[in-house]
Amino acid sequence: MRFDVLYLDNHLLVVYKPAGLLVQADATGDPDLLTLGKAFLKDEFDKPGNVFLGLVHRLDRPASGVVVLARTSKAAARLSDQFRRRAPDKRYLALVEGRLEGQGTREDYLAKTDRHVRVVAPDHPEGKRAELRWRSLATERRKDGDVSLVEVELLTGRAHQIRVQLAALGHPILGDLRYGAAREFDGRNLALHSYRLEIEHPTKREPMAFTALPPPTWRGYFDALVRTTVES
Repeated sequence: MRFDVLYLDNHLLVVYKPAGLLVQADATGDPDLLTLGKAFLKDEFDKPGNVFLGLVHRLDRPASGVVVLARTSKAAARLSDQFRRRAPDKRYLALVEGRLEGQGTREDYLAKTDRHVRVVAPDHPEGKRAELRWRSLATERRKDGDVSLVEVELLTGRAHQIRVQLAALGHPILGDLRYGAAREFDGRNLALHSYRLEIEHPTKREPMAFTALPPPTWRGYFDALVRTTVES
C-alpha cells in the first residue's frame, strides 16, 4: 500500500493516506504510514542511517485523507502544540445512513472501553469532552436506503469521535459496522475522509491549507458536490 505526497519541504511531509493504511505500526505487523514515510525520505534524499519523522495527529485506519508529518523535532514540537491547542482547521466529509438534514453542533462526553468508544454522562470518571460541528450538504434515495453527505468540522480530537457522534445522531457512517451501520461501504473501510487540514507552518508561521479528494470508492455518491466542496 502506498501514499501520495501533497507537500514536502525541510520541515513538513504532507500526504494523502488511503483508507486501510495504519498511521502507526501496531501488533498486526501491517504496513503503516510512518514507516513508509521514513522509507520514502530515506530513498528520496539518499539519507544514511535512521530518518526522523514525527507523528503529530492521527487518522483511523479505515478512514482516508490528509495527514501532516514533521521532518524535524522542532517542527514536531510546534505542530503538536498546535493540535493540543486545537488550532488547526480540520474538515471531513462523511457518507452517513439515512436522511440527515440541517446543521448543528454536537457535544458529548466519550469513554473508551474494550476497543469501543461510547457516549457517557459528563461526570463519568473516564469521560472526555468531544465537540464537532456538522452540516448536511445533500441527501439521496438509493436502492439500499437513503444516504446523506455531511461535512464535519472537528473541534476536539478524541478517538473515533466523528464515528461515535454521528452514530449518536442516529446516522452512522457507511461501513462503520462497529458503531451501528447496517451496510458495508467497500468491504472493510469507512466513508469518512479528511478532505482539508489547515495548519500554521512550524517555522514560517504562515497558514497553509492542504486538501484531497476522497478515494475512488466514493464515486457515484454526490460526485460533483464532493469535488466542489473539496476544491472551493
